[in-house]
Amino acid sequence: MKIIKSILEFISKYFKSLIFLLILYLIFAPAKKVNFEKPNLMDIQLTGPIMNDRKFLKQIDIAMKSNIKGVLLVVNSPGGAVAPSIEMSLAIKRLREKKPVVAYAKGLMASGSYYASIWADKIIANPGAIIGSIGVIFESPNIEELANKLGIKEQVVKRGKYKQVGTPTRAWKPYEKAELQKMIDSTYNMFVSDVAKARKLDISKQDDFAQAHIFSAKDAIKVGLVDEIGTIYEAKKEIIKLSGVKKVIWRKKDKYEKFLDKVISKLSFSIFSYFWGVKASVY
Repeated sequence: MKIIKSILEFISKYFKSLIFLLILYLIFAPAKKVNFEKPNLMDIQLTGPIMNDRKFLKQIDIAMKSNIKGVLLVVNSPGGAVAPSIEMSLAIKRLREKKPVVAYAKGLMASGSYYASIWADKIIANPGAIIGSIGVIFESPNIEELANKLGIKEQVVKRGKYKQVGTPTRAWKPYEKAELQKMIDSTYNMFVSDVAKARKLDISKQDDFAQAHIFSAKDAIKVGLVDEIGTIYEAKKEIIKLSGVKKVIWRKKDKYEKFLDKVISKLSFSIFSYFWGVKASVY
């Protein structure tokens, strides 16, 4: 609920201003010389909470079908929904079969965003990055007392014992909790199994790297979740090496894409700060 509240607060407070700035930027931004040579390297940004995979998969499709020889996946995300995280992970796996992929943990590579990165040829983490949180959660508020105070009563017509599992209008019954736990356990086991397979880890030692542990970059190397520590410079250097390109030409985003990336990045930071209950600034 905090994440949703933060998103709504951010949109209501800044959306109109951002749109206005976008229009001004697109009108007055200076024109740059056009390079007609085909790009051979591409970076794909995975920023902010994972709620939708459409844009990400579109970028993967471009990389797959174009002259691109290698992809740098730049990650700064707390994770998100299970299904799109898996879609992203499998898309990276398919891409890696044709072209090298290096994943770079720019700040936060946790939960679903780590899942999305596991099939990269190499994972490089910024020295200050936070890695891991290999776990699954399902939560819902219990608003029964609030509803009673407001005089709101629930009316339900259903068929199926488990049809009301997860309802926020009352405390969950033991068999409902058990049903949810069964689903969570199944998803968690899939997550851990895929990480172990992709990273060549011993699944019998999953308590060392999973269980939603949160690691610094240095500790993430010790448990096998990342390959090395470095900056974006080293990450770019690695994908250039793996792709074998001689003359490096990065695919450039248009002005609209750049602006949206900045907006999403700021939104991600706002949500992360709100969710963890901290305020941080980097100068």
